Amino acid sequence: MRVLGLLSGTSHDGIDVVVVDFQETAGALRGSVLHEDSVPYDPDLRSRLVAALPPASTTFAEVCELDTLIGQAFARVAADAAAAVGGVDAVCTHGQTVYHWVDGDHARGTLQIGQPAWIAEAVGAPVVSDVRIRDIAAGGHGAPLVSFLDELLLRGRPGVTAALNLGGIANMTVVGDQVSAYDIGPANALVDAVIVAEELDPRGYDTDASVARTGAVDQELLAALLADPYYALPAPKSTGKEHFHLDYVRAHTAGREIATRDLVRTLTELTVQTVARDVRSAGVGFLAVSGGGCHNPLIMDGLRTALPEVDVVLADELGASVDSKEAILFALIGWCTMHGVAAVLPAATGAREPRILGTITPGAGLLRMPEPVEAVVSLVLS
Repeated sequence: MRVLGLLSGTSHDGIDVVVVDFQETAGALRGSVLHEDSVPYDPDLRSRLVAALPPASTTFAEVCELDTLIGQAFARVAADAAAAVGGVDAVCTHGQTVYHWVDGDHARGTLQIGQPAWIAEAVGAPVVSDVRIRDIAAGGHGAPLVSFLDELLLRGRPGVTAALNLGGIANMTVVGDQVSAYDIGPANALVDAVIVAEELDPRGYDTDASVARTGAVDQELLAALLADPYYALPAPKSTGKEHFHLDYVRAHTAGREIATRDLVRTLTELTVQTVARDVRSAGVGFLAVSGGGCHNPLIMDGLRTALPEVDVVLADELGASVDSKEAILFALIGWCTMHGVAAVLPAATGAREPRILGTITPGAGLLRMPEPVEAVVSLVLS
């Protein structure tokens, strides 16, 4: 079965897409990546999206329009990717998270927009969407869902291993005697917020750490940031830009004299220290890194310096491209949902039991479900 996976992450800079051809034998999956790409949002659409995100106020009218416009943008990307491989059997879209509701240490709700009906119309295949909320309804955080893929890719490696994703938010899956996963805190979110607000880079992020390299860490500010109570919460836990955003930075810098380059350097160091601290405390010996943050040399060099006993590699060594791993995850979730498999680890999200994720929007013609599969017992990507 060929499944197309789509998402836009917490950096909300564009749409990642993959097509994976899955072959299954007795629960053992082989996935061949046929197509992968990342398509930037139209600048005007991205500006509207950013303007509507918390802590800004918005209207139901704007949410409705963005739901349609983002759905249409996803549909165009999906149609092009499907055409490039000669068609697909199913699509799974994460959409664009606009709010993740966490009350204390419990997730209460989550909202991803990007109306899947537009994708179903454009591609003609069934579309799995809204994949996080079922886990939340079962008592979980709906995150990090990537732990399902991570555990399959890390399974069988000796010692304690982990997969780290550095998107807007940093999340980590630790595989040892047990599996745990959670959101560590901001990876690129705070740096990106400052870069965009100060118009320091037209791409909306600190390319090659060019700004941070010119600055120095403000130790007083760093200590204040590290004191955020979120970091002390036990796993499983989740967070997002509802907590870590530009006004959060402004609140911490109010009354301080700090140059922008020093602020960006300090926020970059925050990511290094929070991640390194959690990797050490988990006793990890092998760490596979993915996401946009792995292209930031200050972050990667900082992690390798802070973790001399850890083998820090890129996720490509596991068969999943550093820039496409989460899109591969959603292709996998789509395959699992279509085959009746619960693609979630309760030990990672905190749910009471595993649940089959998402809802299905039929494509053209009758909705024909494949024969169910009891479980996915292994995965090899190529």
